[in-house]
Amino acid sequence: MSKAYVVPPFKIKMVEPLRKISRKARIQKLKEAGYNPFALRSEDVFIDLLTDSGTGAMSHFQWSAMMQGDESYAGSRSYYHLEKVVKDITGYAYVLPAHQGRGAEQIVIPQLVQRPGMFFISNMHFDTTRAHVELAGARALDVVDDDCFDTEKYCPFKGNFDLVKLENLIKDKQPENIAGIIMTVTNNSAGGQPVSLANMCAVKKMADHYGIKTIIDGARYAENAYFISVREETCKTMTIRQIARQMFDCADIFLMSAKKDGLVNIGGLIAIKDDEQLFKACRTYMVPMEGFPTYGGLAGRDLEAMAIGLQEALDKHYLAHRIDEVRYLGDRLRAAGVPIQHPTGGHAVFVDGGKMCPHIPYHQFPAQAVVNELYIEGGIRAVEIGSMMLGRDPDTRAQLKSHLELIRLTIPRRTYTYTHLDFVADCLIAVYQRRHTLKGYTFVYEPEVLRHFTAVLKPLE
Repeated sequence: MSKAYVVPPFKIKMVEPLRKISRKARIQKLKEAGYNPFALRSEDVFIDLLTDSGTGAMSHFQWSAMMQGDESYAGSRSYYHLEKVVKDITGYAYVLPAHQGRGAEQIVIPQLVQRPGMFFISNMHFDTTRAHVELAGARALDVVDDDCFDTEKYCPFKGNFDLVKLENLIKDKQPENIAGIIMTVTNNSAGGQPVSLANMCAVKKMADHYGIKTIIDGARYAENAYFISVREETCKTMTIRQIARQMFDCADIFLMSAKKDGLVNIGGLIAIKDDEQLFKACRTYMVPMEGFPTYGGLAGRDLEAMAIGLQEALDKHYLAHRIDEVRYLGDRLRAAGVPIQHPTGGHAVFVDGGKMCPHIPYHQFPAQAVVNELYIEGGIRAVEIGSMMLGRDPDTRAQLKSHLELIRLTIPRRTYTYTHLDFVADCLIAVYQRRHTLKGYTFVYEPEVLRHFTAVLKPLE
């Protein structure tokens, strides 16, 4: 008989207590938070699946490395350790640390926008990337493969670019107006779905033909490399590191929130393949925005932890367990009839809130209704990835309609057990069984940028 799960390739050395408050208290806490789980205090959350960004557990190797952090303002030894690791993994010539992924974005994206009205094209921009594109005076366009919008259809690489749409869009907008092509790997907004190496190579070839820079938004590049190793026939004999290097060969720039596949609580990266002029421009801009180029908004101990974490995240045994946790939760939900993005992706199970609550229109945020009900049911904090997160058209201010109304159950790395995931499944199944009673939401307070982080909502009667 085959195992139901992959045995974790680590043992637990330190624990943090969890507290579950009463259902009555949860209802009151959610109301006080403006029906926005981002505003909940962590002490009032039992199982926190809001994000995998900086929420994972570090290894004893990382903790010990932190004691060796060089806290020099300039020329830190810890920076040069990190630089060597990043160069070894990517093959890129230039490396700059940042405090997190959006710190990297705010440095690089404005350097690529030569004038207002330019465009970035992606398989799917995530929220902060889209915001930085718009803040820089450009516009974000998505050309993901349509397979990702059919959540019930099995496709091994639902995160892929639609290459025909990509080329048509380049021609329509004119190559000189394209500031860059951003490959988001894995494709978060599509459900944590991987992008094939063949697709990345084809995008790079097209971009080179039209003289356009390519950028990897690679917060979860190691997970993407693992999917390639098990799903892409031509890559099954390659190591994870070899696949990762070939992925990096498909781009000119690498931006990363290291809080994901860097296995750290804080940190980000900019790596540039060979464009010295761009590197110098980013380095100059970094000083007022993030800090001196050899610390980039981080302490030396953070740089040391990142250097170790980047290497640990490429371990195939760790990745096999990581991906299996997500698969396990997804299988439990599917068996109970809960609609999810299938197959499951690398960092989260994405529940199809549009199918779960078809009676709630997109502008009343059906996925947010499920997210809030899940907290009431079991103290579980998740996040909406749908029309609420997508926001408004930057020009007309009309509410945009997301292709998918998703609830993201994001699994922190090396943090929860399969038993925790069973509890999550049981709670969501209970919500699913009373889904017809759920109601939509409207805004009480709506920020102009990245509204989902700090918005205040109220339920509709």
